[in-house]
Amino acid sequence: MARTKKTTRQWQDHPATSQLRDHQVNGLNELVTIQIVDKPGPGGARHHYKLQLRRPGLTPGSPGPLVKECHIEFQNGAILERGPNGWTQEALLAIVAHRLMCFQTGPFACKENADALQHVQAAMETLQSRTQRRVAAGTEGTHKGN
Repeated sequence: MARTKKTTRQWQDHPATSQLRDHQVNGLNELVTIQIVDKPGPGGARHHYKLQLRRPGLTPGSPGPLVKECHIEFQNGAILERGPNGWTQEALLAIVAHRLMCFQTGPFACKENADALQHVQAAMETLQSRTQRRVAAGTEGTHKGN
């Protein structure tokens, strides 16, 4: 829980075009950069992230050549006001949950994957609960309420 609080504070302080580093726990993830591309929107969230994967450099500290690049753009603005224009947290969590479920049915099943899957599913349920509450209140798809 302490890590979440630290991470949340860290993300709130990120200016536009800065990088996230919480994913860097091993060699592969240290080759992945996650750049925040935009400034906070009206709700305080960012909407555009750029991920880059680089091959290891030939000399220490060298970034190495780019292997892949991916842009993730989240919904920006209320759907009823701006229309659908980006991905949701729920969509990305569904992908992560599916990957973890696949690992759990294959040769890489382990307690850590099971725990991570449980937390991802809990996050999805919490976000779905929020959406259901907003639908019932008539505020879903707007900037009214929270």
